[in-house]
Amino acid sequence: MAASSSSSPLFLFPPLFLLLISLTHAQTSFQPDALVLPVLKDARTLQYVAHINQRTPLVPVKLVIDLSGRFLWVDCDSGYVSSSYRPSRCRSSQCSLANANSCGDCFSGPRPGCNNNACSLSPQNTFIHTSTSGELAEDLVSIQSTDGSSPGPIVTVPRFLISCAPTFLLQGLATGVKGIAGLGRTRIALPSQFAAAFNFDRKFAICLSSSTASNGVIFFGDGPYMFLPNVDVSKSLMYTPLLTRSSVQGEPSDEYFVGVKAIKINGKQVLLNTSLLSFDSDGVGGTKISTVYPYAALETSIYKAFTEDFIREAKSMNITTVAPVAPFDVCFRSNSIGSTRVGVVVPTVDLVLQSESVYWRILGANSMVSVNDDVACLAFVDGGSNPRTSIVIGGHQLEDNLLQFDLASSRLGFSSSLLFRQTTCANFNFTSNG
Repeated sequence: MAASSSSSPLFLFPPLFLLLISLTHAQTSFQPDALVLPVLKDARTLQYVAHINQRTPLVPVKLVIDLSGRFLWVDCDSGYVSSSYRPSRCRSSQCSLANANSCGDCFSGPRPGCNNNACSLSPQNTFIHTSTSGELAEDLVSIQSTDGSSPGPIVTVPRFLISCAPTFLLQGLATGVKGIAGLGRTRIALPSQFAAAFNFDRKFAICLSSSTASNGVIFFGDGPYMFLPNVDVSKSLMYTPLLTRSSVQGEPSDEYFVGVKAIKINGKQVLLNTSLLSFDSDGVGGTKISTVYPYAALETSIYKAFTEDFIREAKSMNITTVAPVAPFDVCFRSNSIGSTRVGVVVPTVDLVLQSESVYWRILGANSMVSVNDDVACLAFVDGGSNPRTSIVIGGHQLEDNLLQFDLASSRLGFSSSLLFRQTTCANFNFTSNG
């Protein structure tokens, strides 16, 4: 069922949220209503990479975005130098806020990431399914403010909570990346810390560009979300509840789930085991949104029914199938497919949400990938017969769609393709006013 605002771990402990406000309070007379962060798709890994200025003196740090990540972690083993770095001492308020219950000593310190009597978290590289132990600490972070239409003055959070990690945890990440920026449903993920520091709405929005040459954007705070030519996307969102499932440990998950009730292709419902679309008693099933998966992944039986129906509808449109190209199983001859401003003309996919009138429409730009001049493939992959999550909406499906995550009301606002509006996620005006 839909999560209420109290079901997110951010809101289970109001006194700790007030503590977060005091810990991260920004040192600036200017109080922004929102912040903006450019994010670029890496051509080799298909990861989404942002630059955040951090430390004293400030250093630009490349971080991969993980929508479900629990916090910001960085490599502290390779030349981390900062006069504003402060380890979080065991049993401190910072440790309580981060739910960091383990403490330990370091025998080769002191240095960033290695201090005695500091509490630790478990930074995780979700791209290689690896985690380790890392020191919890505070350091300075700066980011650009925005009025929703263009960047404003740079603002600073002097005591931003981060976790250190050893260099090996960077394996599998894009070249030059120094860590992962988590946007998940925790008290110390980026959205919650920025909202607390500047006392704005506990909302953020992502708009990922399909281009590897042009920046998409992440907004922290409420709209407007303006894109050239003068399109306010925040005024045309559809809304659906964000759901919460229990994690393996029985705690609420930090991930973002939506309630897909059915899948339609060209308006015809795909016949599938609908029990897979809900969580069972162990929290298995459901649909989540992920920036870790490059393409949508469907549980095997759902995938089989989905691809069979898609191929049948494609053939009815005189689209010719060809041999598959890994990692895809379903591919078509490009010259048999027409094209419009919203992508190639292929069967329309609708993810039906809480009612027939609320659906996430996936058109050719988000359902297909051009693998070469002659072949285009369906950008959905087989997620296996026993995945913990039945449907994962991946990065390719998110591109040129704006998604607003409202943490306070556990609600997702989504635009479907901005190409309909004759704009893209690369059309935010990054020319600074401040």
